[in-house]
Amino acid sequence: MPRFAPQIKIPAIYMRGGTSKGVFFRLQDLPESARQPGPARDALLLRVLGSPDPYGKQIDGLGNGSSSTSKAVILSQSTRTGHDVDYLFGQVAIDQSVVDWSGNCGNLSAAVGPCAIHMGLIDTARIAQSGVATIRIWQANIGKSIVAHVPISDGQVQETGDFALDGVTFPAAEVALEFVDPADAGEGGGAMFPTARLVDELDVPGTGRLAATLINAGIPTVFLNAHDLGYTGTELQAAINGDATALARLEAIRAQGALQMGLIQHLGDAATRPHTPKLAFVAPPADYTASSGKRIKAGDIDLLVRALSMGQLHHAMMGTAAVAVGVAAAIPGTLVNLAAGGECGDGFARPSVRFGHPSGTLRVGAQAALVDGQWQVTKVAMSRSARVLMEGQVRVPVDNF
Repeated sequence: MPRFAPQIKIPAIYMRGGTSKGVFFRLQDLPESARQPGPARDALLLRVLGSPDPYGKQIDGLGNGSSSTSKAVILSQSTRTGHDVDYLFGQVAIDQSVVDWSGNCGNLSAAVGPCAIHMGLIDTARIAQSGVATIRIWQANIGKSIVAHVPISDGQVQETGDFALDGVTFPAAEVALEFVDPADAGEGGGAMFPTARLVDELDVPGTGRLAATLINAGIPTVFLNAHDLGYTGTELQAAINGDATALARLEAIRAQGALQMGLIQHLGDAATRPHTPKLAFVAPPADYTASSGKRIKAGDIDLLVRALSMGQLHHAMMGTAAVAVGVAAAIPGTLVNLAAGGECGDGFARPSVRFGHPSGTLRVGAQAALVDGQWQVTKVAMSRSARVLMEGQVRVPVDNF
């Protein structure tokens, strides 16, 4: 009778953060071979989530068959001055053997502070008996700082509350996030606008020329006008995710944007980094019915935004893409700003924007200013919520990594 390798146990916490879910690990709890980047770490996380799965369901893992639920996080106590915890995010593909480390997850960023406290990574002297704990996070994927304001009650993270977040069924405690210096404004626009232009033109074979705002804020994002794609901006997931031809066209556009942003050297390389850049399309406000049945009125929002993640229209809005929306909306002349009315004018940034997404609405604020002819964004703020769903140990066959 053949002998098969046993399973090992690894401590983990399964958390919801914003409109996403992920498996959180302490770095020191991982098997030694997975404590550093490389094939062993990727193989471990793929097996934990249940990928690659040709059925697209991740039945044999903790993933749930969507980009929002196929995520892994590794936390460690930070040795970086001014920070409490290092946060590394892996977007695990569902049907491919790919873990994309090229960007952050803004939704799960809301869970990092609470999880770090649960894991004992934060000095207990910094956790008051009640009030708010300010957790300083180093986002290791992109080299940026995030500040999380975590509510505390009786010396523990407060997870229940009355903060409602569209895309999440139940209310919870509010976690306010600040994304510090989310875009680097270098010479000629630098990393914020990789081409140094507010609006570019993408020439996509089979589609033609499309106006696009290419921005690196929160996460590299390609913004398009919904009208140019034949959309209204009120679409829900079913209108796009069931259309293989549309998804292929949108992926071709994303690849062209990645090439123009300098993120890849050849169009074919886009398949190796499906997490970035994001692709989103915008439109002026309009009435629509959200996926929950909630009626969204045009007068209650500034614009419409629909975004794709890992090749599918997202059910709500990725947190990092929301950062990009806030920054682009603040800067006069971008497609996002123009869809929102563009009325702020030269030299005046829009301080906040409320946009409609498939599950409802979200408000995000950006502190932006025109300095010596260049736009600088010092902070983007939004609120999410987070909750521990399960904690204990995951089991993984030892011969998988």
